[in-house]
Amino acid sequence: MDVWSGLALGFGNALSITNLGWALLGCFLGTAIGVLPGIGPALTIALLLPITFQVSATGAFILFCGVFYGAMYGGSTTSILLNTPGESGSIITALEGAKMARNGRAGPALVTAAIGSFVAGTIGTLGISFIGPVVVELALNLGPAEYFALMVLCFATVSAVLGGSALRGLASLGLGLLIGLVGIDLQTGQPRLTFGVPELLDGIDVVLVAVALFAVGETLFLAWTHVPGKQEVREVGSLMMSREDWKRSTGPWFRGALLGFPFGVMPAGGTEMPTMLSYYAERKMVRARYRHEFGTTGAIEGVAGPEAANNAAAAGVLVPMLTLGLPTSATAAIMLSAFQSYGIQPGPLLFTAQADLVWTLIASLYIANIMLVVLNLPLVGLWARILKIPTPQLYAGILVFATIGTYGISNSVVDLVLLYGIGIIAMFMRRFDFPTAPVVIGMILGPMAEQALRQAMTISQGDWTTFFTRPISLSILLIALVALVGPRLWGLVVRNRMDSAPSA
Repeated sequence: MDVWSGLALGFGNALSITNLGWALLGCFLGTAIGVLPGIGPALTIALLLPITFQVSATGAFILFCGVFYGAMYGGSTTSILLNTPGESGSIITALEGAKMARNGRAGPALVTAAIGSFVAGTIGTLGISFIGPVVVELALNLGPAEYFALMVLCFATVSAVLGGSALRGLASLGLGLLIGLVGIDLQTGQPRLTFGVPELLDGIDVVLVAVALFAVGETLFLAWTHVPGKQEVREVGSLMMSREDWKRSTGPWFRGALLGFPFGVMPAGGTEMPTMLSYYAERKMVRARYRHEFGTTGAIEGVAGPEAANNAAAAGVLVPMLTLGLPTSATAAIMLSAFQSYGIQPGPLLFTAQADLVWTLIASLYIANIMLVVLNLPLVGLWARILKIPTPQLYAGILVFATIGTYGISNSVVDLVLLYGIGIIAMFMRRFDFPTAPVVIGMILGPMAEQALRQAMTISQGDWTTFFTRPISLSILLIALVALVGPRLWGLVVRNRMDSAPSA
């Protein structure tokens, strides 16, 4: 099926009343969640995962993607009005957005962020539509050795990039791989790490782990570090952008979108790097008469560019998840676990085996982008009022929903013990700066990597050199090695240069 036929099929399904309702609900929830500091899309989708046992796959994924896109939109509101980024991708937006709000220009800052998000989201969704099938064609030529190498690359980049330390990232990944081993080995039929508990023979449900890490653990950590007191929410004021504001924002919107999308597609590319690069690019390219606004009164280019880069990178994350089955962010990892709940395996065959689902989902992303502009601009006053929800009640509500949802999956007390046990571990991981995303990625990709490894070894009759004699596999493994070791070696070189500078 070509792209245009796929999009025609997708829009035919996505424009049904039911699917439009799921998209609207996802956009509304996502924007509201994005507005609340510290509550991100990963936590929200984790809380919603239990609905996969009641709702059709198409409806659930339209809802999840609406939440994902909506949270990217909503994150700019807290950055601008509170100078408190709700997501790491909104940190750069706060640099200029909060200064604009302080100088009575919160309205134009919010408008340029919303329209920039729309432009970037549309460009990113076009990228998914046209680049996704190309990646699928390439992926169909890969064998088990190449897939194993791809998963090693994902492990290496996620561990090295997420969090402040590669060692902590690898430790989190190891925990995820360990959880993924629990249950019966499919090849030998022997139980692994079950400790005589019958409920563990089927393994630990990935939904349970996602909810524990991103809902229970995150909420316990936020409650632990919560400082009582009210935050001052700045007034929004007029939402009108002047003609000059439009002229100054148009270039950064497109530049940010084109910069952010490739970072989202790359393993562990993330949103932090493209937003930073976009900000510094706009600071260099701004016209001389507006240069003084950066860092003082707030430059609108410093909001438009990074916010577009943030949303385009978020859209790019869906490409490797749908085409290769590789999650490159925490939110993508949780969405991948939702696919597994339906017995669907994302990868090259997804576009043919589940064509209705994939193209309906892509079409819904176009619709969600339009819905989000309509929701964000007229209702910006409502989003500002959401910031006044008392924090203790918010945390309590999240824990109640997490508990009810998890117990509803299997009606097992063992699952509740695991939920809060893993949640407490996740709380201490956040406290000591251990990233939680590698845990979910390790748990999901670990069994898949093990299967690919066994298949590759069977095909090569036990010859380990198969991973190094196949050019694609060798190239991917070398990239993984560079991603893991390269930053450390570069840091040593820089440190040695700094130490030798005084003596020189």
